[in-house]
This record gives sequence, structure tokens and C-alpha cells, in this order.
Amino acid sequence: MDTNYTVLARKYRSQDFKSLIGQDVLVKTLTTAINTSRIAHAYIFTGIRGTGKTSTARILAKALNCLSSDKATASPCGTCENCRAIAAGQHIDVMEIDAASHTGVDNMRDILDAAQYRPTNGRYKVYIIDEVHMLSTSAFNALLKTLEEPPAHVIFILATTEIRKVPVTILSRCQRFDLVRVPVDTLKKHFAWIADQEQVQLSDAANELLARAADGSVRDGLSLLDQAIAQTGGNVDEAAVLDMLKRADRGVVVDFMKTLLSGDVAAALDKADTIYNNGADLSMLLTDMMEWTHWATRMHPSLHAGDVQNSPYTADQRDQIYDIISKVSLNVLSRIWQVMVASVSEMQASSNQKQCFDMLVVRLMHIADMPSVPEILKQQESANRAQSVKNILADRMAQPAAEATPIATTCVITSSGDLACALQTNKEILLYSYYSSNIEVAEFSDGKIKYFDRKGDPDFAHKLSVWLMDKTGHAWTLERVTESVNAHTVSEQKQEELEADPLVASAMSLFENAEIVGVK
Repeated sequence: MDTNYTVLARKYRSQDFKSLIGQDVLVKTLTTAINTSRIAHAYIFTGIRGTGKTSTARILAKALNCLSSDKATASPCGTCENCRAIAAGQHIDVMEIDAASHTGVDNMRDILDAAQYRPTNGRYKVYIIDEVHMLSTSAFNALLKTLEEPPAHVIFILATTEIRKVPVTILSRCQRFDLVRVPVDTLKKHFAWIADQEQVQLSDAANELLARAADGSVRDGLSLLDQAIAQTGGNVDEAAVLDMLKRADRGVVVDFMKTLLSGDVAAALDKADTIYNNGADLSMLLTDMMEWTHWATRMHPSLHAGDVQNSPYTADQRDQIYDIISKVSLNVLSRIWQVMVASVSEMQASSNQKQCFDMLVVRLMHIADMPSVPEILKQQESANRAQSVKNILADRMAQPAAEATPIATTCVITSSGDLACALQTNKEILLYSYYSSNIEVAEFSDGKIKYFDRKGDPDFAHKLSVWLMDKTGHAWTLERVTESVNAHTVSEQKQEELEADPLVASAMSLFENAEIVGVK
């Protein structure tokens, strides 16, 4: 049995700054610092798993101790005794410490005591403390003083995936570097290069799936690639990767979402059964559906949310999505997203995922059919207005004929001025104030008012029509125009009349900068 096989994640681990992918800012900063001899005494690298924190620490240790130069170099040779020993984890002056298993203050005291002695074979003693957030509070406190003012020959390199758990007192003593998720395109190029080195056939579609499943982690992606090669024997295609990941093809997901939004419950449940029977993981299917909803929302014509060419869908699939969302509102997509997010925990907790998923499908289809909140409010408002008019008509029809339109209780309104006077006389203060200040009357006749509302109150027409029916005994038609008719309001007319009065003009001339602030 061959026992010498090395997994891809270890075999193709970055050995110098040039081979460290996806971390351009980090590489530029460290190489410049080394070339200008501005080497800090402590660094802390943070980021998700598999982005190169420990690899960067080892490369930095090589750069500081490489024998190919008489000083630290940004291009370690990788072949000298120090470089080879550091790469193998066997260099006496480069200590890699797992903080998860060395959490106590006694472990930290041993490290700090040894730090006082000069390096044996290298220029620097380098302490790489991985998962440093696992140290105890007392261990952190013991590290503080030495970390702030270490011996000139000591460099500390800390690495963590949980930067928030590291005390601020530690962070303030280190140069911090945040390692970002590696972009999908960068991962694809890296995986294609490794497949070529391993003489493996890797299709572009399969590479895309692996790169996206890696979620920005080089190590996760290489582990998946290793598994796919072992499963297929060296011919990795899309079908094999989909089967390995237990994911449905994105074309299947697009078709399923189209059915889901069509309103055909039976067809949607039938498709869900087919996808499930083909071996798809329903939790992954829900993740794919959320991914579809996210991109469909970004692609929605009412949102214009930037470039979507980097979406995981082909051009044909994007055209299908555009066709689907042309018939779906942004509000529906938002509600579907909220239900899907809430269902993630339900799927994880359910003892029968298929039943849970079927109920989710039914729930999504009913939510998609529901009107939006603004539509519900608009319908309710229309219903309330109609009911108000019906009540007034019913009250008048219920009165005796002799009392239906008594002359004493009705008023004749033939102009905008008559209307303002009637409102004021009947003490309709709010309605009078709004009408006289904001309404430009374009046309006024008995039973019809055509007007422009400067403030656009949606309830004004309803309130005034109800009041007019009550006072005049017949229905009025109020037509609102969308553009100003350049007419004066009642208040402006009164002010003009007042300014034209000779007595008022004489009074205003007695005071400098006098103005009329109100007409009552």
C-alpha cells in the first residue's frame, strides 16, 4: 500500500509570497516592509479558515531566516537549510504553538523564558501562535509585556479565526492583517493549474462548482477537489461534483423557482419529489433557492443593483431569470427571502426534512399570492370611502320626504369663495385651513370641482366630498390634476385684495420692511 500520498492542500501549500494567492495587499505590505527593513516585532493574521494565515506565517519566518541573503529577504530561496527546516516544521528557532492545547499561563511562561536566549541557527526566533484566541485570560496577560517590548531577535506571529475574542491590549501591540476570502475566479485558475499538474481532467462547470463551494477558502476547495478526483478517478465533470455535493444543477433550481412562482402547487411538489428522489440534499437545495432569490432580487429591473455578470448562472439561465422576475414584484421576492431564512433553522431541527421542505413549498406559494401591505391598505381605504358614501346616502333615504332636503339646513355653493365661506361658517377649521392654503381651483361648478393640490393630501378629496354631500344634499365630483394651474389659493386672493386696499398700503408704508403674515 502506498503511504506516501500527500493531500493537495498540503502538497500545493504556498511556499513563498509569489505563490500566496488572493492576498495581494498583504503580500505587497510585507514584501515592502522586508525590503525596507521595517520589520515589526509582532504580527496578527486573521480571516476565515483556509485563506493562508499559517502559510503566511511560515513564509515570513523563511523570509527572516533565509541563508541566501545576508539579511531578511522578501524572496526566500526555499532550498537552503533554514528554508527547508521551516517548511517541514523542524527549525529549532521557529516554534509553532497550538494555542488550543497550550492555553495556560504556565505554557506561556515557558515560551517567554526561552525567548530571552538568542537564536541558534537563524537571525530571528519566530513564535507562531495559531488560534491565539484560545489562550486563557491569564496567559494573555503574561504575554503582554514581552509582546510589547520583546528582545530584538524575537518576532511574534499570531493567527486566529476569531479576532473579536482577542483582547484589545494584544491587538494594540501587533500589526494586524485581515486575510480576505479568495475570489471565485482566482480559485478557479488555481484549481485548473493544480489539475494540470496532477494530469487530471477538470471541466469548467465542475471547477466553477468547486470554487463556489469553497466559499473563499483555498484549503476547503482543494479538499473538495481531492475528493472529486478520488471519486471519479481523474475525470472530474459537473455531474460528479453535483453528486458529491448533493446539490441540484442550477438549471434545475431555476426551473423549480419558475414553477414555484407560477402558483401551481401540485407541479411544484412534484418537482420537489423528483429532485429529492434524484439524491439532492434538501438543505443544499434551500441554500440554492436562497442564492437564486438573492440574485433575482439584484437583477430585478426596479432595483438596478449593479453588475450581475459575476452571478453563478450562465447567460441562458440569466435570461430565464429575467423572464421570471418580469412578472414578479420586488415585494414578493423579499417575502420569499424572509420565509426561506426562517426555514433554515426549521430544516436543521426537523427529524423529517422532506416533510418540512414540502410545507415550505406550500407556504412560499401562498405568500407569493398575497397582496403587498400598500395594496392591502389601498384596498381598505377604498372600501372605507365607499362605505362612508353609502352610509350618507342610506341616512338621507331613511329620512321622511319632507325632511330630505330642508331649505334651512342646505347651502348653495357656486364658487371657490362660497366654499371657503361655508367651511369657515360651519367651523370646519382644519378643512378650511387646508383648502384655503393649498388648493388651486381650475374649474368650479355646482357639483364639480377641478383642482391642483400643492401638498398632495390623499384624504382631502374624500373629506371634502363627504362634507359637500352633507351640506348641499347631492354628490360632488372632485377631479385632481397633476400639474399646477397657476391659480391663487383663497388665502392668496384675500392677501392680494388686502394689499390693494389704500388704507392697508398707507399703514404698511409707516413701518420699514412691514409685511402681511396672515389673513383672518
